[in-house]
Amino acid sequence: MRINSRTWIFCLGLLNTGIAFASPADYVYTPIVEYGEKEIDFKYGTARQKDGSLADAASVGFGYGAKEYWFTEIYLKQERTGNQIANLAEWENKFQLTETGKYPLDLGLITELEAPLSNHTPWEFKFGPLFQTESGKLQLNGNLLFERAFGQADESGVPYTTIFSYQWQAKYRWKQELEYGLQGMGELGKWNDWNKQADQIHNVGPAVFGRFVLGKQQAIRYNAAWLFGTSEAAPKHTFRLQAEYEY
Repeated sequence: MRINSRTWIFCLGLLNTGIAFASPADYVYTPIVEYGEKEIDFKYGTARQKDGSLADAASVGFGYGAKEYWFTEIYLKQERTGNQIANLAEWENKFQLTETGKYPLDLGLITELEAPLSNHTPWEFKFGPLFQTESGKLQLNGNLLFERAFGQADESGVPYTTIFSYQWQAKYRWKQELEYGLQGMGELGKWNDWNKQADQIHNVGPAVFGRFVLGKQQAIRYNAAWLFGTSEAAPKHTFRLQAEYEY
């Protein structure tokens, strides 16, 4: 389905003001790479805005731990807002920059290139550092992300800007099949000129995680969260789910 020009111009206006609505299927990145691991990855998310409208997104991808420090993954994605649909392809690369557990803080880097498969949709590039630390059964993650659209001609004449966002999670590793904790995600606006508080997006809520071993080198890993908007511009609530088949 084609996204009409009025919707496209509206979205560009949001980018110019530094308000970028993340996909409800977005997940919290972690810096650890498993060399040689292959996975089929499914993600789904739905968000209800405070005006009652719905946005949802889904993706399916294939990933491979190509090196001890490099995991690469290709996705096909679909995002829907109201009656508007965007089809996308994404290439995600994660780089582990420190040896697991060698230092108090594990460090990684994420890059994502998103290509449009629909008309009137721009390209997007995202990158940022990933942090993880552990204390006993508690695992903490924090990520700083920068995202910019480019490529597609801007019909409104509004320039693109680089958007700054963040992710965090706290996870208690109770047992392999069921871990629990909290996740938070947000967007602050332009990387060098944050929005006023009312226009920032902040979400937080409970999350569950787990991994079921199926056999030799095979497992299903999952995580899900129910996030509540804590700022005026944020969705009222968001549900997100990720499931991976590892082999």
